[in-house]
Amino acid sequence: MKVIALYLPQYHTFPENDEWWGRGYTEWTAVKSAKPLFTGHVQPVHPLDGYYDLMNDQPDTFMRQAELAEENGIYGFSFYQYYFTGKMLMEGPMEILLKHPEVNIKYCVTWANETWTRAWYGLKENILMKQEYGGEKEWRDHFLYNLRFFKDERYIKVDNKPVFMIYRTFDIPCFPEMKEKWEEWARVEGFDGIFWIGGKTAGEEETRKELFNGYYYFEPGYTLKHGLSGFKTFLYNVGTLTRTIGNRFLEMVGSERRILERRIPVSWIYDSILSRDYKMNEYPGIITEWDNTPRRKHKGLVYTGASPEKFRDTLEKLGKKLPDKDGFVFLNAWNEWGEGAMIEPTVEKGDGYLNAVREVVKQCQNH
Repeated sequence: MKVIALYLPQYHTFPENDEWWGRGYTEWTAVKSAKPLFTGHVQPVHPLDGYYDLMNDQPDTFMRQAELAEENGIYGFSFYQYYFTGKMLMEGPMEILLKHPEVNIKYCVTWANETWTRAWYGLKENILMKQEYGGEKEWRDHFLYNLRFFKDERYIKVDNKPVFMIYRTFDIPCFPEMKEKWEEWARVEGFDGIFWIGGKTAGEEETRKELFNGYYYFEPGYTLKHGLSGFKTFLYNVGTLTRTIGNRFLEMVGSERRILERRIPVSWIYDSILSRDYKMNEYPGIITEWDNTPRRKHKGLVYTGASPEKFRDTLEKLGKKLPDKDGFVFLNAWNEWGEGAMIEPTVEKGDGYLNAVREVVKQCQNH
């Protein structure tokens, strides 16, 4: 089993964030301001190793994270990349990683090809950065930018093909043409092509299966939209509607109190993940926990009942279902603190989730 943790290269200031969210804003801003919304709701959650800056605390932060990952059976990181037809955002941390080969971590890229909006505040129509795909010149520029990483010995490859993950493949109408050019350019550079992994997400299902080498399940989004039974979906929708109406009433009477509108037992997600029969080159996804109330406040979603023990049990059973020789499992995430989806140690729960990965991966190796 090769557990690859998705990695958010935020936690540093950059001009666009200052403009859109306020000077000095980072993901930690939302994390620190979180509030508990129901009895037993643990917020804010604190990083056990302290708040870091992915630009100014380097390479020390990467060194510490790489050591922690290796010690606990994490195979590598997949860094989110935000490329918008020639414009790159939050690229700084990966640039630093490339300059420091002493950081012992395998890694690859997930192109998070979404248009940026103010969705955190319910304003999806307010576009901050539009995602477009351009033509051959833009594809070439994007390829050449990534080529430096592809040539890094630490970059994850399958059969001499750099792994390149795309979050929303169905959003790229020109993908067949873009893929053909990337494959051509990769071979010129000494590779045997690109190992394309598309995302199975909460969005539309990709129908052009022949274009990809594999797929990864992005959890919990995929299960929430595509993997729950009709009855569970009904219960979820009714509960959400009831609590939404409750908040409108509280607002009408002038109360500042708000109810968390969306919650689901984490066992629903785990049960769905384990119910699937994964085909060759279908890579399961898994989460530790999920709580995006630091970003969305009472409009957020919390998966209740999560624990290192439940996570370990699910990961162990998942390992027995892997059909592919590569055995990738994609963990959401190493450090998505604003979504409560992180495996980095916390003050509140320690390193229980990391310990679970170490135990299961070691067990798989022994068998």
